[in-house]
Order: sequence, then C-alpha cells, then structure tokens
Amino acid sequence: MDALKLIEQSSMKENKPVVHIGDTVKVYCKIKEGDKERIQMFEGTVIAQKHGGVQETFTVRRIAHGCGIERVFPVHSPNVDHVVRSGHVRRAKLYYLRDRVGKAAKVKSKIK
Repeated sequence: MDALKLIEQSSMKENKPVVHIGDTVKVYCKIKEGDKERIQMFEGTVIAQKHGGVQETFTVRRIAHGCGIERVFPVHSPNVDHVVRSGHVRRAKLYYLRDRVGKAAKVKSKIK
C-alpha cells in the first residue's frame, strides 16, 4: 500500500491550479490529427469537481454554436492553464446550468 502512495505522490503536481466551482477557466488541449499535433484552447465554467488525490478531476462546460459541450480534465494535468475569473455560487455541482439558455446560464462574478 505504501508503494502505491509513493507512486501517486510522484505523479502529483507540486503547485496544482486552484480551481473552484463556478470559475471560468482556460484549458489548453493537445489534439492529434494524423501525424500532426496542435493545441486548442477550451474555455468554460467549472460545473463539478470529483474524487481526490491523483484521480481528482473537474468538469468544464461551454456553449459553442448553440450546443452545450462538457469535458472532464484531470487537475494534475499540465494542460490546465489558469483561472480567467472567479464565480460566486452556493452549490457544489452546477448541473442546473444544463437546462438554462442565454443570460440565465451565466454565473455571477465574485467581487474582490
């Protein structure tokens, strides 16, 4: 069991990004097309966080061409860039945003 913990700690980031529910984040994804590789930015609202440790993930949702897109990213991935703006929410999961359209689907910004 201790060997598994050592392997997990070696694969975790030292300074993982601080991502909270309701934040708008930019994530850079590597996309392979044949033998070529390019980087595509995915910007959206964090609607959920799951697990802990090495398996910790967060779900990002955005609206593109009127269609909702959700992707799940690992927190300890080097592709996670930074938080664009912080949101003020009172829920742990923002799955209710799936049913909303337009301005109703926005999250209020946190006043600092």
